[in-house]
Amino acid sequence: MQTKEKSGLFNRFLNVIERLGNKLPDPIVLFIILMIAILIASFFAGMAGLEAENPADGETIQAVNLLSGSGMVQILTEAISNFSAFPPLGMVLVVMIGIGLAEKSGYFETAMRRAIEVSPQKLMLPAIILVGIIGNVAGDAGPIILPPIAAMVVMRLGYHPFVGLVMAYAAALGAFSANVIPGMSEALAMAFTVPAAQILNPDYTGNLLMNYYFTAVATLFLLIIIFYVTKKITIPRLGTYEGEEMTSNEPLKRKEITALRWANVSVILAAIFFMIFVIPENGILRNPETGSIVQESPFMDSIVFILTILFFVPGLVYGLVAGTLRTSKDFGRMLSDAMGTMGSYIVLVFFAAQMLAYFNWSNLGPIIAIKGANLLETMNVSGIPLFIGFIILAGLINMMIGSASAKWAILAPVFVPMFMLLGYDPALTQLLYRIGDSFSNPVTPMLPYLPLLLAFAQKYDKNAGLGTLIAALLPYAIVLFFAWTLLLIVWYLLGIPLGVDGPIHLPES
Repeated sequence: MQTKEKSGLFNRFLNVIERLGNKLPDPIVLFIILMIAILIASFFAGMAGLEAENPADGETIQAVNLLSGSGMVQILTEAISNFSAFPPLGMVLVVMIGIGLAEKSGYFETAMRRAIEVSPQKLMLPAIILVGIIGNVAGDAGPIILPPIAAMVVMRLGYHPFVGLVMAYAAALGAFSANVIPGMSEALAMAFTVPAAQILNPDYTGNLLMNYYFTAVATLFLLIIIFYVTKKITIPRLGTYEGEEMTSNEPLKRKEITALRWANVSVILAAIFFMIFVIPENGILRNPETGSIVQESPFMDSIVFILTILFFVPGLVYGLVAGTLRTSKDFGRMLSDAMGTMGSYIVLVFFAAQMLAYFNWSNLGPIIAIKGANLLETMNVSGIPLFIGFIILAGLINMMIGSASAKWAILAPVFVPMFMLLGYDPALTQLLYRIGDSFSNPVTPMLPYLPLLLAFAQKYDKNAGLGTLIAALLPYAIVLFFAWTLLLIVWYLLGIPLGVDGPIHLPES
């Protein structure tokens, strides 16, 4: 059965969404527009005397006109410090050194391919899904590398290649926030959660693992869900494939397998090295006063750099053994190429940092948060209905803006303080956003991976179109929404912490 592009009301709706989304400006331009909008809003709010009473201390917060003389001086003199002092910028760039080397040397791609090659046939589909979910830690490698490999693997199992394409794509993106290995998604989310929380609580710090317990459990749970959708919906709907099998999926070379083996050994040895300083009661990475591993400990303060090393070491070893890293010039080029991919993020952060600073200086953030929280209290909207509403909102915005960091940079300054005023910890607000951003990822036309997936699909069926993919991916998005939400509700009702120092509710003062 050859999959054909479908037409109908729903696909026409998706085409409208795509056209509208394509008309949105680049995220960098969007932030410039928001900066200007905040300045104008601060002018009118300041002139109107807009204010709100802070329920935490009873003080009155007044809107500040940033277009006044003193406001303009502040904008001009603190622009560079807004950017350079943006707390998570260095953290994200440092993590990228390790992840970038592991990706550029070929370690991530080989690890994915090998995991699929060695899996028993009965476990092949779950293995692909697991690699897709865990592969999120490799950034772009998951949705770019895995789908074409999965397509060729499932063909050998007698399935339509589109099964592999859409299943791997849904696993890599629909379960984007689930993982047992902390990585870039945590760092990028925290990059905007912390400054947003500091609007109300300047002492708030947060940490990379504040959602970890939830996302680790979600890894296994969503694996089962995606496998179920594949078996019950995707495979029966797509049927069999009658086209020519692609034979470009050559098995890994012995040298690549050897390099992968030594790289895996090296990361285990590196992990053991750090465990030596953590596990003993007098370990130097524990809190020297309390002996805690997570509470104000050197281990938590250095977790970002430790993760960087745990990515860097296997990437380096793989490159040396496999021959992808032969000279010091290769080493420098890989690191430069990896950091080069962060160029757009660095520019984005510059304007996002200015926007957050304007939002903070103008007091519009806390005023909107206080009034929004008061409105929600008046409407008696809290708990599970509030959580579901925010997840849906984040999912809808994802249909228009593909960049996860761009969306959270816009939403965090409003919703993190608002939820804090309702008694919820920033770790929960961040998790709600990550869920909303994840479940809708497979069907949003705003991600650059969807056109690439279409190109892969057209190798098997030249008549395949966007509607073909959306129709195959939509069941995953719908079921993942309910799966993510159900897990969250159960977690909330049980009152389990979301991660390390990641409570659901703010601690009572």
